[in-house]
Amino acid sequence: MVFSSLLFIFKFLPITLFLYYIAPKSIRNIILILASLIFYAWGEPVYIVIMLFAIVFDYTNGLIIEKYSTNIVVKRLGLIASLTVNLGLLSFFKYYGFFVGNFSALFHLNLTVKSLPLPLGISFYTFQSMSYIIDVYLGKVPAQKKILAYATFVTMFPQLVAGPIVRYIDISKQIDNRKQNLVQFLDGLELFIIGLAKKVLLANNIGILWSSIKAAPQGEISILTAWIGIVSFTFQIYFDFSGYSDMAIGLAKMLGFELNINFNYPYISRNVTEFWRRWHISLGTWFREYLYIPLGGNRQGKWKQLRNLFVVWFLTGFWHGANWNFIVWGLYFGGFVVLEKFFLLKWLSNKPRFIGHVYTLLVVIVGWVFFEFDSLTQGLGFIRTMFGIGTNKLIDGHSIYYLYTNGILLIILALCSTPLMRNLLIKFKKTMKVTGTIAIPIAYMLIVVLCTAFLVNESYNPFLYFRF
Repeated sequence: MVFSSLLFIFKFLPITLFLYYIAPKSIRNIILILASLIFYAWGEPVYIVIMLFAIVFDYTNGLIIEKYSTNIVVKRLGLIASLTVNLGLLSFFKYYGFFVGNFSALFHLNLTVKSLPLPLGISFYTFQSMSYIIDVYLGKVPAQKKILAYATFVTMFPQLVAGPIVRYIDISKQIDNRKQNLVQFLDGLELFIIGLAKKVLLANNIGILWSSIKAAPQGEISILTAWIGIVSFTFQIYFDFSGYSDMAIGLAKMLGFELNINFNYPYISRNVTEFWRRWHISLGTWFREYLYIPLGGNRQGKWKQLRNLFVVWFLTGFWHGANWNFIVWGLYFGGFVVLEKFFLLKWLSNKPRFIGHVYTLLVVIVGWVFFEFDSLTQGLGFIRTMFGIGTNKLIDGHSIYYLYTNGILLIILALCSTPLMRNLLIKFKKTMKVTGTIAIPIAYMLIVVLCTAFLVNESYNPFLYFRF
């Protein structure tokens, strides 16, 4: 079940909200847990057992760590046990085939790899659980005494299967003492509709163009077509994932939770370091707080900082998938971050703004090639086409047709990638108070109707981050 589906919008969500708000506040967490388990079991009825086991196991370890806080041996064993089980489950389901396949290839063995379906959301909820255990171990938060409260944190359906990655320290006080009011609910509804529009109207439509170009033989597409294609994917993945994050944060608001933003207009960045402060913020925050800083960060000299950055970016890539292309993608961006920290940021600081912006977009767009193609050979081949290394034409009839039929959409996508539309909406609300009170709800209703029409008629409604 995905947020951008008729089943979720017109059945699951209304029923859940109705039951949630007619219930006394004392049992709303139970309603939320049950709804979340149904949401998860809709796509993964078997793997729900793994998630429930992880909840009980980490809840118990949190209590042990706090109870024996003065006994460093028991306390450390509780931490190690929790991290081992969480990373063990993640590694088994997500990386088993990768390790066996590469081991077999390295030693010329004929080992068979049984393909295991990846449990939905395991990359996200294991990181959330680990954040809880680590923070309890460090004494940053007290252990949660109520297992239902802890289960609410892990299973909450808005962020369960695709994030954002919610740290326990950021939400602990809201689990039992959250404020729920009409203004917050309407803010959440507005954000959900905006996210839905991003996903259905923008990401899905430009994704059709990218799918068409990606399916064409690389030797037959022109250089311009290759650039149109990867720019299309650049927009698709942003509006797909940021739209889903907006819907998740909006849904959480409707339930009384305040989650941190996950995207902050990353394509307006003027360097790669800034881009990663704006893109998938919750993942970057997790790696900074629970890996980069514990490794020493930048406090132990340049060479150890270089090592720490290498480890973080290697694992950032590997977190996204059990494939060499993701590792290369992570190290590719890590390389630019290192270059910027050591000299490139200083060089860019006294250059015109547009130079940094063009440089960042070029690096990001090329980086998405590694991310999107499963095969490094295919990815490198596509990059060669983009830069004219081969016999591909510069322009052909297909590229002209793609620009003619999608030019307006590409302009809209570019504008919506900046804060322009948000600022215009804020200004409209301030200056047109009475008119805005009437016009804005009508506009959002029309957006929902339009999204519904697209969902009824369109068969193309993927969600890119489900594979992670």
